[in-house]
Amino acid sequence: MPVVAILSQKGGVGKTTVCLGLAEAARLRGWRTLVVDLDPQANATDVLLAGDPELTVNDVLVDGRPGIAADAVVASSWGPGLDVLPSEQALEHRNRDARPGSAGRLRTALGALREQYDVVLIDCPPSIGELTVTALTAADRAVTVTEPGFFALRGAEQALQATMVVRDATNLGLRSGGIIINRYRRNVREHHQRVQELREAYPSLILRPVLPERSAIAVAHGAGIPVQRMSSRAAKEIAADFDELIRSIAGLHGLAPGGKGVR
Repeated sequence: MPVVAILSQKGGVGKTTVCLGLAEAARLRGWRTLVVDLDPQANATDVLLAGDPELTVNDVLVDGRPGIAADAVVASSWGPGLDVLPSEQALEHRNRDARPGSAGRLRTALGALREQYDVVLIDCPPSIGELTVTALTAADRAVTVTEPGFFALRGAEQALQATMVVRDATNLGLRSGGIIINRYRRNVREHHQRVQELREAYPSLILRPVLPERSAIAVAHGAGIPVQRMSSRAAKEIAADFDELIRSIAGLHGLAPGGKGVR
């Protein structure tokens, strides 16, 4: 059962969009899926839940007891098989909380809850702060999301460096789950150039397919539904892309098509 941290070095690259697309792709495959919203902006929470949660991941991290996260998990509005550990804006103060042991609180709080799911996706804040370190300490894989812009190569490098630092310091089992390139526009020459730079720098880490920019995603999130539920051709194409990506990520951890880990 992989725990996958979805991270980015900066905001605006569509990290939460990718996390939600992967989550619904996993759910549609019959995989029991949990989204841990560790971003204080709580965008994933706003899309996945119809109302305000009673408890959030902030409460969980304050408590910190083994397995306490189970008390805050709620079913998403997207359908059976997809749950969420919601976030709130008050979580932001923990991005500056670097006290001894703070990075391991999420891993401890999840406890045996991890075994109830086929895949756990952690939506990190758009920075390499303490909350992202907390996510990486709890994760098995770290997937970096970037866009094909001027700073893409540098941002990906910083995210990969953070993964290696956390691996060496607090989580020896952590591995890179690859790099997802998002918001690609085929007719923009710079986008083509930046994708080539990333592939040359990290030939074994770039996950395929590259995700194109699609307005259907914004429309779907505005309606509080997954893009997979829309009927347009663009929506169907991006849904197929998310399905291919979640298969690649899960395959790194030996997750079989039926939703049970390969023993």
